[in-house]
Amino acid sequence: MSEASPAKAYALHIGAIALLFALSFVLPDYHHGLLARIMVLAVFAMGYNMLFGYVGLLSLGHAMFFAAGLYGAGLAVIHLGWSVPLAFLAGIACGALLALVIGLLALRTTGVAFMIVTMMFAQVFYLTILYFAAWTGGDQGLVVPQPARVLAFGSTSLDLTNPTVRYMSALALFSVVLLITLAIVRSRYGRVLVAVRENEERTKMLGYDTFSNKLIAVVVSGTICAASGAAYALLFGYVGSSFASVQYSILPLVWVLLGGAATTLGALLGTVFMYYVIDTASGYTSAYLLIVGIALILLVLFFPKGILGTIRQRWLGWLP
Repeated sequence: MSEASPAKAYALHIGAIALLFALSFVLPDYHHGLLARIMVLAVFAMGYNMLFGYVGLLSLGHAMFFAAGLYGAGLAVIHLGWSVPLAFLAGIACGALLALVIGLLALRTTGVAFMIVTMMFAQVFYLTILYFAAWTGGDQGLVVPQPARVLAFGSTSLDLTNPTVRYMSALALFSVVLLITLAIVRSRYGRVLVAVRENEERTKMLGYDTFSNKLIAVVVSGTICAASGAAYALLFGYVGSSFASVQYSILPLVWVLLGGAATTLGALLGTVFMYYVIDTASGYTSAYLLIVGIALILLVLFFPKGILGTIRQRWLGWLP
């Protein structure tokens, strides 16, 4: 990479954050709320991208990390009466702990076996949610009450149900995770992860403990996904079992592939693209999935490495 590339990379990411901030003042109400939801889910995709894009591990169980944060925060508020900050930290802690346990077990496998094992763990987590329906709400889920979604600072308070507060909170989370992700992938550790993805045996020969590095990546990935889930519960006030289904493990994979695997901004771009294609197509026809399918086929044909991945390959090699 050129000497100017670090400055370019950080300038690009700060510019993206500034653009999202500016959009909050001009977007109509509907798109204002939709973009807030997209930013939270883009954090979920960034967590997935950390493991899939940079380590090369295909997981079909990341919905359990998102749901761990979702239920960790939501149940702490609903059943324990915890404040918003404590509930958010509880959700992150649940996801991090779960990722550590799953990582220690699942990383004993590789390739397709890793994918299947993570999917099995996710299914167990999903069934556990349904089994303890008295606490979790089962299929119907739970609604986080509005009074519990207020962030108090002494005599002042922030109501997370307020559209502006919700948008800015989602932007704050997205910005922090984006910059942390950028710092990780540009660090020495990030280069080790890429080396593991490209040739794990050769990385071992160079003296690196690939198991420990992959385990750290699983924990970081799971923690980011849990932060997204905790934020979703507190900002949008709903905790449901559907977020723990296998389908919700496939969605971040699609978002990452669309935006560009192993690109820091690809997760956001893929999430925005998918959401707006579905939203626009469903407004014209009930067969919107056909239009979505055609759009995805065209994207794969002309952008085989995702939007940002292909742009990086063809024109902007400095993109992280």
